[in-house]
Amino acid sequence: MTEPDGRTATEPDTGRAANEPLREDVRLLGAMLGQIVREQDGEDVFELVEKARVESFRLRRSEIDRAELAELFDGITIGKAIPVIRAFSHFSLLANLAEDLHRERRRAVHVRAGEPPQDSSLAATYAKLDAAEIDSATAEDLLRDALVSPVITAHPTETRRRTIFEAQTRITDLMRRRHHAEADQDDIDVQLRRQIITLWQTALIRLSRLRIQDEIEVGLRYYDMSLLDVIPRINAELRDELRRRWPDAQLLAEPMLRPGSWIGGDRDGNPFVDANVVNTATQRAASVAIEHHLGELSLLEQELSMSARLVTVSYALQELADSSGDSGSNRADEPYRRALRNIRGRLTATAERILDELPANGLSAGLEPYESPRQALDDLDIVDASLRSHGDAILADDRLALLRSSIETFGFHLSGLDLRQNSEVHEEVVAELFAWSGVHPDYASLSEDERVAILSDELTTRRPLTTPDAELSELTTKELAITRAAGHAVRTLGAGAVPNYIISMCTSVSDMLEAALLLKEAGILDPGGGHPTSPIGVVPLFETIGDLQQGAATLLATLDVPVYRALVRSRGDNQEVMLGYSDSNKDGGYLAANWALYRAELDLVEAARKARIRLRLFHGRGGTVGRGGGPSYDAILAQPVGAVTGSLRITEQGEVIGAKYANPKLARRNLESLLAATIESTLLDVEGLGDAAEPAYAILDDLAARAQAAYGALVHETPGFVEYFRMSTPVAEIGELNIGSRPASRKPTNSVYDLRAIPWVMSWSQSRVMLPGWYGVGTAFEEWVDGSDEKLARLSDLYEQWPFFRSVLSNMAMVMSKSDLGLAARYAELVPDVELRDKVFGMISDEYNRTIKMYQAVTGHENLLADNPAMARATINRFPYLEPLNHLQVELLRQYRAGDDRELVKRGILLTMNGLATALRNSG
Repeated sequence: MTEPDGRTATEPDTGRAANEPLREDVRLLGAMLGQIVREQDGEDVFELVEKARVESFRLRRSEIDRAELAELFDGITIGKAIPVIRAFSHFSLLANLAEDLHRERRRAVHVRAGEPPQDSSLAATYAKLDAAEIDSATAEDLLRDALVSPVITAHPTETRRRTIFEAQTRITDLMRRRHHAEADQDDIDVQLRRQIITLWQTALIRLSRLRIQDEIEVGLRYYDMSLLDVIPRINAELRDELRRRWPDAQLLAEPMLRPGSWIGGDRDGNPFVDANVVNTATQRAASVAIEHHLGELSLLEQELSMSARLVTVSYALQELADSSGDSGSNRADEPYRRALRNIRGRLTATAERILDELPANGLSAGLEPYESPRQALDDLDIVDASLRSHGDAILADDRLALLRSSIETFGFHLSGLDLRQNSEVHEEVVAELFAWSGVHPDYASLSEDERVAILSDELTTRRPLTTPDAELSELTTKELAITRAAGHAVRTLGAGAVPNYIISMCTSVSDMLEAALLLKEAGILDPGGGHPTSPIGVVPLFETIGDLQQGAATLLATLDVPVYRALVRSRGDNQEVMLGYSDSNKDGGYLAANWALYRAELDLVEAARKARIRLRLFHGRGGTVGRGGGPSYDAILAQPVGAVTGSLRITEQGEVIGAKYANPKLARRNLESLLAATIESTLLDVEGLGDAAEPAYAILDDLAARAQAAYGALVHETPGFVEYFRMSTPVAEIGELNIGSRPASRKPTNSVYDLRAIPWVMSWSQSRVMLPGWYGVGTAFEEWVDGSDEKLARLSDLYEQWPFFRSVLSNMAMVMSKSDLGLAARYAELVPDVELRDKVFGMISDEYNRTIKMYQAVTGHENLLADNPAMARATINRFPYLEPLNHLQVELLRQYRAGDDRELVKRGILLTMNGLATALRNSG
């Protein structure tokens, strides 16, 4: 499998020269993979793979018809299909790897050339801050309680095993060595072949359905891969840089970058999350954190071998060393080693107290455990101060500094596990609790005002609603056990272990208070005689377009409830609100959802100002544009003024996590972009509209309404649309195959409304329609412009001036570049109703062409990827290899639906899904 030499129309001569190293890497890795396929699976398989590759590029050059390529796979046996699928899937992995390395090289070239740092890097942000001349008081106020938290979530398309990631890492390291000529290239090539052979002979996916415990481990693997090393470094460097600029300001008392997780705490629609899962998730995370701290302490013990005969240590350090219990003659004159042994022994005792199992590098010395990470930091501060007292700052600034930053960042808990549940479940549980305790026999029958009154009363008393022997339903028993498990994690691991309780489909004040009541019942929220406190915050999630439009009113009404306002006051007047990108898109389409989110943020910022609270927004973005994805830096800068006040939480999902955090350099770049955008949005004026904001908002109000109407006419009003969707995409198979632990729907239904957003978006991505990322925009623009050059010019001006509008159109163009309606037509052939097929696919095709035409008219770009050179490279180097995967998926779906439900056929479909998701990189 080699990469073609023909230059495409989308790659100019100047770009070709700069991209030649990438092309060489793709050629090398593709040729090695092709030779291995030939050796391992025989000439017939190799010839089919090679024929499919060549024909795919001929198709791209319009030399053949798509039907000719499809004929290669008509009636293919599953035994022959699977190695072909694996070949193109493995090539996607290798092409991704080559592209990541190329971006790494290009950045190094820019640095060596002395060019200004690139936007989205912290270096560029520091330069912008210096030019802005911001005073210390402003910086201190705006960065108070600063937090950037990428929150890792489970995802059904991320089924690759850790073994695959490790092989990719080894190949990446070898390719770096090859480029730097660190060794004989022939030797490196032999080692590359070994790794690719190993990769070829390793199963890409698991045979059994993922359990939540598996998903927990998948999420944690990124800490060993990159995050344990990268996050503390960035936190330490960022604090130093900001304090150097504003030495009089009290900045970043807590590390700004702190990760989170949903895996094991998100039970909205997932019946497999229970108290044991919450315990496993928090315990496993804590084990990773403490094992890391213990490992670093062990290494420090080895490194800090200074003798008391040669240096004079501080009195406090000597005391710390003497209390270690290690006075053996071989360490008698090595106070630092004995002091660090003391710290390691106390941390081991801590692990024995709070963990289910003892992590590696422990030292059982019978010492007292630490009560909090702060106590461990106090001891490390003693080591730090002593080193500096005798001129060893250079040692203090190395591993010790990073360990201190690690403990500050990760504590004993590693990352914050959010709880999430649907408001309907809360209502059912609270109703049962009230009925059992005699508070009210029929809570569900009460009006909203009556509910708020009864909930407020209960939140002011410590009286429990249940007893240990209460006979409750399975649902209520389970929900109470989950919140109690969260309380246990907070008490043993610290407040950061479970920071938030998120309410899905939050629509009312009572929805907020019901969650608070469950925290109270679990012993987490303390009513405190009218002065309630809780280490876990109550977070509304506004998801549908209607809920987003009412979100600010819901928040203000909740803050008008005295007991809830007192709770927020006890939390430093901080209130988090989560915005759902997925369901709003599924509800109203791409443009309407994005504008509803922007409007909601404007309203929430104003509500926070009125209520005098500090607002933190949590963006529930998926990987794909249809679920809020796209470049994070641009997306954050596109937020309204005041929406990013030094704080931001954002979900990271599925194959996007691997693309961002699979190695330290990738992780560093992506985490820097989150921080850079957050700091710039907080301290600089980035909206760019000024006094023209309100007229621009009015235009988007109009456009969004038109786009929503066009989207609704297809998705919600066209008879038979759901049938078309189910037959023309693999959505039904997603639910039946072993992908992820969560069911594809919230409840048994054929309704689009009840389908989970991930299968909805993933299905359109697999079939290459990408409908959630663009449908309705073309109609909205065409209708609004209505042939007027003046109106078209107004949209063009907005594209140039307004980061939000530019980001919306750029992301739409990116996702449309991944669409392929020729391939989508092959999926449409799976719909048996010809009349329905022609009607719906005709509507999709017309809107697709209309949207491209209007995009070109508004932006002036003939090429969809004119502003996205990285994606343009992927289109040239990688996308033709997706063609066979799509054709094979269609053929296997046809066979499966015809009754061939053998396990191998299911596995083949799953492999095509995984291969396409990997190649597209933000498909679900």
